[in-house]
Amino acid sequence: MLHFSKTKIWIISAVCALGVLFTLPNFIPAGILPGWMAQQRVNLGLDLQGGSYLLLEVDMDTVVRERLESALDSARTALRTAGIRYTDLAVRDRAVTFALPDPDQAEAARTALADLLGTGLSPAQRDFAFSSDGGRVRLDFTDAAVSDRAARAVEQSIEIVRRRIDETGVNEPVIARQGTNRILVQLPGVTDPDRVKRLLGQTAKMTFHLLGDQTVAPGTPAPAGTQWLPSVDPASRGQQYLVRRKIEVDGASLLDARPGNDQRSGSWVVNFEFDGPGARRFGEITRQNVGRPFAIVLDGKVISAPVIREPITGGRGQISGNFTTQGANDLAVLLRAGALPAPLTIIEERTIGPDLGADSIRAGIIACLVGFVLVVGYMVMSYGLFGVFANIALIFNLFLTVAALSLLQATLTLPGIAGILLTLGMSVDANILINERIREETRRGRSAFAAMETGFTRAFATIMDSNLTTLIKMVLLYAVGTGTIRGFAVTISLGIITSMFTATVVTRLLMVTWLKRNRPKVLPISTGFRLAPDDTKIPFMRGKRMGLILSVLLSLASVGLFFKPGLNYGVDFAGGIVIEVRTEQPADFPELRESLAQLNLGPVQLQQFGQPTDVLIRFERQPGNEAAQQQAVRAVQDKLASEFPGTTIRRVESVGASVSGELFEQGMLALGLAAIAMLIYIWFRFEWQFGVGAVVTMLLDVTKTIGFFALTGMQFNLTAIAAILTIMGYSINDKVVVYDRVRENLRLYRKMPLGELIDRSINETLSRTIGTSVALFLATLPLALFGGEALQEFALVLLFGVVLATSSSIFIAAPILLYLGEHRLRRGTTEAAPDAVGGAPSTP
Repeated sequence: MLHFSKTKIWIISAVCALGVLFTLPNFIPAGILPGWMAQQRVNLGLDLQGGSYLLLEVDMDTVVRERLESALDSARTALRTAGIRYTDLAVRDRAVTFALPDPDQAEAARTALADLLGTGLSPAQRDFAFSSDGGRVRLDFTDAAVSDRAARAVEQSIEIVRRRIDETGVNEPVIARQGTNRILVQLPGVTDPDRVKRLLGQTAKMTFHLLGDQTVAPGTPAPAGTQWLPSVDPASRGQQYLVRRKIEVDGASLLDARPGNDQRSGSWVVNFEFDGPGARRFGEITRQNVGRPFAIVLDGKVISAPVIREPITGGRGQISGNFTTQGANDLAVLLRAGALPAPLTIIEERTIGPDLGADSIRAGIIACLVGFVLVVGYMVMSYGLFGVFANIALIFNLFLTVAALSLLQATLTLPGIAGILLTLGMSVDANILINERIREETRRGRSAFAAMETGFTRAFATIMDSNLTTLIKMVLLYAVGTGTIRGFAVTISLGIITSMFTATVVTRLLMVTWLKRNRPKVLPISTGFRLAPDDTKIPFMRGKRMGLILSVLLSLASVGLFFKPGLNYGVDFAGGIVIEVRTEQPADFPELRESLAQLNLGPVQLQQFGQPTDVLIRFERQPGNEAAQQQAVRAVQDKLASEFPGTTIRRVESVGASVSGELFEQGMLALGLAAIAMLIYIWFRFEWQFGVGAVVTMLLDVTKTIGFFALTGMQFNLTAIAAILTIMGYSINDKVVVYDRVRENLRLYRKMPLGELIDRSINETLSRTIGTSVALFLATLPLALFGGEALQEFALVLLFGVVLATSSSIFIAAPILLYLGEHRLRRGTTEAAPDAVGGAPSTP
């Protein structure tokens, strides 16, 4: 492993140089770098640059209902044209039903409805299935037709949403399908999310109808074929119009719509133009109904009901209604983009203000710089020159990680910055393993070349096992995670992959180059700074029972805390509303609470963090449908604007019941799958006793972490799941290192009692265990100090997890392995075999 050919050296150098090259565009303004260089950059997430994340749900019930109502009108017309008498024509249970006074006319009815029954994807998949029983006829809307309508509704909605967003001028929006009936919309840099929400939340289905019998008194039942619709025209607001259900002209025939000014009144209007068929139909209707009112209906409301003065044959018309400038522009945008096939409901919203995004970037950079300095300083203090080599590899690891993110054009989020910082701590683990192995071999009397060769060889398998366990968890986190949590998983995964290269290849090349040039007799790998003494002989297994009993008691107490007082579920899992605001003066909490309580939205939770002007406002999930959440958000925003002028809304999160339930299920699924994956992997790589010991200890660590959440009252949300999975990863990582040394010593000391062998293994890896824990602790500490509200709780949980996982590796995992393997892994308790140190591990 100490030989590097010139070709290999050039390849390693080229990879490192490319890492630097692909990273540069992220730090140098566009246009400065030459054109032949790659220009891919890491995209900033919404939590860093500001913007809105919206999850929209297509109302499938409306899609089905409208198709059934259309079929009902078609059936009525067809039966009347055929002269077939019927009664009780209605929509019931996803079917159009009616009764025939003469049951013998069932076949005649089938023939009359042939056109309706012939609609569908193919002869094998029709929209409606005809059935009759004793004069009762049913036209059932088939499952295939429902699925087809739903798929087409979502596809059409995505296209219309994209057109509407493009009309607003948003740069690089992300619009994608999610699941069967949801649309994900990410709008970076949006400064007026309310306008966008209004544009997306409005169906904008415009139709033209004739009015019904004007002598019918409002409030009385509408005659067949008509319906009462409210007016939103300021001139007749509150009035009810009796409108014929028949659509004379569909807004789908609109060719264009533009805002303009009425030449007579000077007020804002919307001028529209029909395509050829629409213009002909519009001209025909206006010609036949001169002197009659013509209702323009938008989303079930009459926006104007002018009287037709003369035929309009040019295909052009005008909508008036006391519009504002933005109102006319927005209506024109909606009409140009087309009508949605069904209403869209915002079931999840996360909006970040640009100033909060700038603060997050600043906090993330400070945390990364401080964490980097602490880790680099610790490595130099611990390993001297070899620590410098490790730090050089660490720098290249950062370059390669950012380069990979750039090539993938990945989105960097605030948890992603945390992932980069954690990668610093986790990637030095490989270098610590290597340096500790080399130091151990040096102390055993090996020559410089032999110590380095053996150190790298024996550390490699442990590095592979520990990193693969973490990668498995990150893959699971990405699979079941969402949004920023996926960014966290991607960042750590890339960091671990690149650290495998930098730690085992780049560091080795630097060490070997120095070794061949200086040819020292003894490697200068010790600086005198040691967190754990060499040659410790602590009898850890003497306290095995006490350690297990204490751990179980703490886990049982944590389970009790889970039930009472319980977890403080965040908005991700409980649903509800979180609004972060910044006031001009130090916040007056009593006044703010009293004012918001007037909205009757439930208990008002206020929390100060950071500066005295920064306040978090929380409301529980609102009763009713998902739209109630959005109404509550608007009410809070209006209240703040009217009674606390100058207040800046920096962040809005709104999660409905359906999304919060799904996110909780996904989070729990991630934890369960991670535990199973760890058991399978360690069982495969070691023996079942090792797998059970590691997973049981990891689960005990998880229960204590959940107890920590319950005891401290920290929010339990998606970020908490990411923290727990990270703790699980480090917990398994640490145990793999100890177990790997146990497995190695089982080959070296075939007759040593298992308890003594485990003690020896723990003492031999104690320096590495403490060293890695300190490195990870130093990398995480800046997040708790400078990471801001979004990452402070995440960092505090990780700090707790580092201490917990380190202690459990010694006092929990090892005793479990001893009890499970005492009569299986080691048989016999006779004197140890001759010391095999200094030679290669013998085969059992």
